[in-house]
Amino acid sequence: MQPSPTNVNSNSAIGAPSSQSPLGVSSKRVLPWLIAVAFFMESLDTTILNTAVPTIAAALHVAPLSMKSVLASYTLSLAVFIPISGWMADRFGTRRVFASAIGIFTLGSFLCGMSSDIHALVACRILQGVGGSMMVPVGRLTLVRTFAKSELVRAMSFVSIPALIAPMLGPIAGGLIVGYLHWRVIFFVNIPIGLIGLLLVYRHLPDYREHTNPLDVTGLILFGSGVALLSYVLEVFGEHTLSAREILGLLVLSILLLAGYGFHAIKAAHPLLQLTLFRIRTFRAAVVGSFVTRLGIGGIPFLFPLLYQVGLGFTPIQSGLLMIPQAIAAMSLKPAMPRILARFGYRAVLVSNTLLMGLQTLLFATIGKGTPVWLIVIEVFFFGFYTSLQYTSMNTLVYADLTEEQESSASSIASTAQQMAISFGVASASLVTVFFLPDRHSSNPAQFIHGIHRAFFVLGGMTLLSTIVFYQLKKGDGDTVSEGKGLHAG
Repeated sequence: MQPSPTNVNSNSAIGAPSSQSPLGVSSKRVLPWLIAVAFFMESLDTTILNTAVPTIAAALHVAPLSMKSVLASYTLSLAVFIPISGWMADRFGTRRVFASAIGIFTLGSFLCGMSSDIHALVACRILQGVGGSMMVPVGRLTLVRTFAKSELVRAMSFVSIPALIAPMLGPIAGGLIVGYLHWRVIFFVNIPIGLIGLLLVYRHLPDYREHTNPLDVTGLILFGSGVALLSYVLEVFGEHTLSAREILGLLVLSILLLAGYGFHAIKAAHPLLQLTLFRIRTFRAAVVGSFVTRLGIGGIPFLFPLLYQVGLGFTPIQSGLLMIPQAIAAMSLKPAMPRILARFGYRAVLVSNTLLMGLQTLLFATIGKGTPVWLIVIEVFFFGFYTSLQYTSMNTLVYADLTEEQESSASSIASTAQQMAISFGVASASLVTVFFLPDRHSSNPAQFIHGIHRAFFVLGGMTLLSTIVFYQLKKGDGDTVSEGKGLHAG
């Protein structure tokens, strides 16, 4: 499982560190573990909080659905800052940027644990997201420049394992912490991991630098402010804190900012995101299809703990245990995915699997107080199969028809769209649930179950409609994707 520790040199590696001797055997052996731990820390933080949402909401004296801002702010921060991570690494060096990412993430974790109200918690989650946005892409970039092509697939597969384990451990860890310790410990567990990571980075991480074009500051401002404002509109919509005219004005402004970036990207010599890649059919279907699909199912990990704890009366630990079958199913299917895609093709898999995900989401609306636990486990287990196959198919299809020169920009666009969709998905799921609740501040179990059931109906319908995007694919699309290329958890 671990990549072999052969020496790095200019002939065997894809890149070479500037002003640095070849990476030693011990450092090359440690490097995948170091990046894997960073990936685990970043991935765990997106799942461990879900189970603790009701407990943290009670401690901060807010409605459980108001916690969507705490979850969405983190993924939104990732979406805004991922596009500049590659430029930062090339400009300032992978070691400095990766160390800064871990440091910022660890500091954000500490401040989250010290937060006394939801507004401070949201601000600190944004800081966490700034660090997380650089950890994953810069870590992958370091691997690409360290390992020869013959070793790269093995190295990438190794460091992707934490992204599969974290969703399984996160919910139960969150349940155990709030059940036996204190919700603040959820954030404090990152501190010792981060400090050890910083030490290992300076001892073992190579420092790669490349020539950089000028940073597209105008594009960053237009794109970042447009995405942030759009997310804010989705968050406050239904909160009754702004008038309909104010919300409409902010919505129009966010659309104008994003449209402004679109026009800017067409004319800019070195745009933040290369939108011309959307002319490629497979790339367009993968990114747009991923975005639309995640809008439908991205909020489900947020709704499940609320359904289990507020609606059905389960404890946080029981809620966490009920989230594990999805992760187990996702991991167990991974070895079979290449054979499934080779046998049926991307178009058939994505169209049929999206339909199955939509139908399964509709079935979640039947879960109530009389539903046997074994039936819930089965439904969640099958949903794990569908989502794992969907994410891997979309992630690999991104690279099907790209040149090596296009892959870096394509990865930034795909990662950015993914995080935007997750952020918007959580906001949409909360918004739909609030719409069907007579009183959004109520914790009445029957009302909560009713609201979440209606949300599952709407999200399932959205997922079913997303199959339209994949119909543009043709038979044979994606057949050129190399074995293992792009295979990472989504």
